[in-house]
Amino acid sequence: MRRPLRRVLRTPLVLAVSAVLAWGGAGTVNARSASSGAAATDWSVAVVHSTMKRFTASTIGGWSYPVGLYLYGQYQVYLRTHDASYLAYLKAWVDRFVAADGTINQSFDSLDSMLAGRLLVILHHETGQAKYAVAAATIRKRLDTYPRTADGGFWHADTSSRAHQLWDDGLYMVVPFLLEYGKEFGDSAYTDAEAVKQLTVYANHLQQPDGLLQHAYDESKTAGWANPATGLSPEQWCRANGWYGMALVTALDDVPATQPGRAALISSLTHFAAGLQRYQDPASGRWYQVIDQPGAAGNWTETSCSSMFAYTLDRAARKGYIDAGYTAVAQKAYNGVLARISLGTDGMTNLTTISVGTNVGDYAYYIARTKATNDFHGLGSFLLMSEEHR
Repeated sequence: MRRPLRRVLRTPLVLAVSAVLAWGGAGTVNARSASSGAAATDWSVAVVHSTMKRFTASTIGGWSYPVGLYLYGQYQVYLRTHDASYLAYLKAWVDRFVAADGTINQSFDSLDSMLAGRLLVILHHETGQAKYAVAAATIRKRLDTYPRTADGGFWHADTSSRAHQLWDDGLYMVVPFLLEYGKEFGDSAYTDAEAVKQLTVYANHLQQPDGLLQHAYDESKTAGWANPATGLSPEQWCRANGWYGMALVTALDDVPATQPGRAALISSLTHFAAGLQRYQDPASGRWYQVIDQPGAAGNWTETSCSSMFAYTLDRAARKGYIDAGYTAVAQKAYNGVLARISLGTDGMTNLTTISVGTNVGDYAYYIARTKATNDFHGLGSFLLMSEEHR
């Protein structure tokens, strides 16, 4: 569950850091099971413990959106469990990139580079340290000069190979950061309006009559994958749709009911949910890598997008944005994702069948993507789903 930020960490982190360094094992506690309510593994805690055992804050990876997604998920588990070692680990990772004066060694020339900025906002809220505000403002100020399409959509990246392009993925990279930055630093008049604008512009170009979105749009219509008439990419990739759904419910949670354009977001979500229900695999409860071609040769159900959709539908139904009946769709998806996680002989979790990072392509490209185990795209979305489901 995405809970409000709370300032709780005003004291030094010595004890918590020691806990991070000393921790071992992949313990479990009682939690609601997928179907019976019986005592079961707390999969959120097990995933966090396993990941912290596999990687230190120094070895988990550089500044990137997959690591940022995972650590945001870990923060949600921290908010429930109050295990300070989870937050200390997050802080230790961020502090690799943020100097004492708030300088951050990133260029922010792509939306992908901005997702982990949410952690800067979190750490400012939790610690009150000014350096995190300075670092977060670097991203916020970059958006003032960031390139846009003619109707105001942020390009996926400020590079020649991504110029004029909108990818569904980019919405989750920047929209939640904007909304949370606005709340923390008193900038919501701009950030709420910008978030709604981005979601609206992207949906206007990418959302299809079936409610789902093509992966990308090229305003210049010159990309190798772009339809020369429409500028659209050829396929509806599942994780791109997952990013869109999560960005949409985040915005609906955060922008006020009176925000202009909010009603259109509700309408988009309603159509989106119907599309998800239509294409959910009835046998597994998951969704296919190329989401609207479930019976096509070589297609396969993918774990990260299925987690994202379970999160989106569960939260949207609980908050009343869509019909309460979608809770059953989300529950089926949750069960389907749980079928792909297990404890190994070493006592640590393994989450399987996760598509690795993916560019825009055709059907053959998507279905040929590597099916990874414990990829951070999957671990992060799993934690969001797991915490929402409680």
